Amino acid sequence: MAKKKATKKKATEKKTVKKTTKKAAKKAPAKKTTKKAAASTTAYKFGPGDKVPSLKIPDSTGAVRSLTEFKGKYLVVYFYPKDNTPGCTLEGQDFKRLYSQFQKANCEILGVSKDSVKSHVGFRSKYGFPFELLSDGEEALCRAFDVIQTKSLYGRKFEGIERSTFVIGPDGKVLKEWRKVKVNGHAEEVLEFVKSQG
Repeated sequence: MAKKKATKKKATEKKTVKKTTKKAAKKAPAKKTTKKAAASTTAYKFGPGDKVPSLKIPDSTGAVRSLTEFKGKYLVVYFYPKDNTPGCTLEGQDFKRLYSQFQKANCEILGVSKDSVKSHVGFRSKYGFPFELLSDGEEALCRAFDVIQTKSLYGRKFEGIERSTFVIGPDGKVLKEWRKVKVNGHAEEVLEFVKSQG
């Protein structure tokens, strides 16, 4: 009888341990916490006073470019939502119209969007943009400059590029930023700022 009682006690103890383990597992969502922690440690954003990232992004020719290769010059980097849309076309045309003046001020221009290299080739050729367009399909540069924002269209929310422009100095540091850009008069404002640095 003593042996049977001891066996029953052990079985009861095992069941109790299993229940306790299951409860503990439910209370501790270790995987979710790890993912959030990893996201926060890998997040990076650049703004005025920061050195630009050395990320490599293809341009419309397929050549891999980096913002760091423009040291010694001023550099305008403008992020726009999509090729061949009215606002983005107008913005590109405005920078094109003033391009020679930017060059006189020792300044180069780069446009950046998530569009493919093939799309950039057509867009650049169609409007004769004299500057390069970078294809940031993986959003590396866009997220570095924190221009991917939540947008809303007809009640639908989605992530996309918030029209933004950055001027980078000859030392490779961000001098000024414009966010939520309105296209009209923007290129002229950027040019005036670049000229004021000379």
